[in-house]
Amino acid sequence: MKHLIDIKSLDKSEIAQIVSLARTFKLKKRQPSVGGSTACLMFFENSTRTKISFDLAAQKLGMNVIHFDGGTSSLSKGETLKDTLENLAAIGVDNLIVRTTEDDFIQRCMSEIKVPLSYVNAGSGTTAHPTQALLDFLTMLEKLATVKGKKICIVGDIAHSRVARSNIELLTRYQANVHVVAPEYFMPEDKRDDVTYHTNLADGIKDASVVMALRIQKERFDNLEGYDINDYIRHYRLHSKLIAEYCQYALIMHPGPVNRDVEITSELLDSKKGQTILEQAQNGTYVRMAVLEMLNAKGAN
Repeated sequence: MKHLIDIKSLDKSEIAQIVSLARTFKLKKRQPSVGGSTACLMFFENSTRTKISFDLAAQKLGMNVIHFDGGTSSLSKGETLKDTLENLAAIGVDNLIVRTTEDDFIQRCMSEIKVPLSYVNAGSGTTAHPTQALLDFLTMLEKLATVKGKKICIVGDIAHSRVARSNIELLTRYQANVHVVAPEYFMPEDKRDDVTYHTNLADGIKDASVVMALRIQKERFDNLEGYDINDYIRHYRLHSKLIAEYCQYALIMHPGPVNRDVEITSELLDSKKGQTILEQAQNGTYVRMAVLEMLNAKGAN
């Protein structure tokens, strides 16, 4: 594996290896072998969990970590992205971990700029967030052993969610029974034949093994027709009584950050069921360690 661009670009053996490595790192049964490699975090969007866990993952592996700030870099002086990346590679950067609002930023860099860098997608536009899907998958496997045949329901702002798209791509490949719940204004245009879509929350979550809520991404839309936050809260917010009635044994998940009392009530978030969301964040570090280990292992590139 030379890059991690999206879930589609991974085969099942690579996914299995990432999950296995993450588990061994979590159990402290493996020593890292990539110390001395350098990772540059190039984040053009705000982030807490992803940025910090990539930073921590690299440090735990013994890697050097550089934080790239576009606002204070030479890009703000007029330097082209091509010259920036060529100079980063010349300086000694091995991995570029990128978060961007652009859907195809990394693909464009790879096709137009020839540099010996391994790219890692830390979230691109509304299309892909592969490490989030991988850490969610690891969390589900820890709790359920398998996702095959399990009803997994994703609730919320599907239209703008790279998390939803990456999770759907991964989970359907492993024969999960994926359902989506959203009001019409949050429904995606690119609906899939292997996913069941609902506008009624109770129908979607009934007998689900996993219910994953998504953040309303207000920064990705402006004056969206039909959107009303009070209507969303009234019809789509998760709360303990609802879960107890329709899917009492379901795992409650959320990629974060959570808008408390919008997607999930505080009482559910702070309950025992809400602890799975913190476990997702914890698993993020180990999954990202696994990805960086695979990219930087001797002979990987």
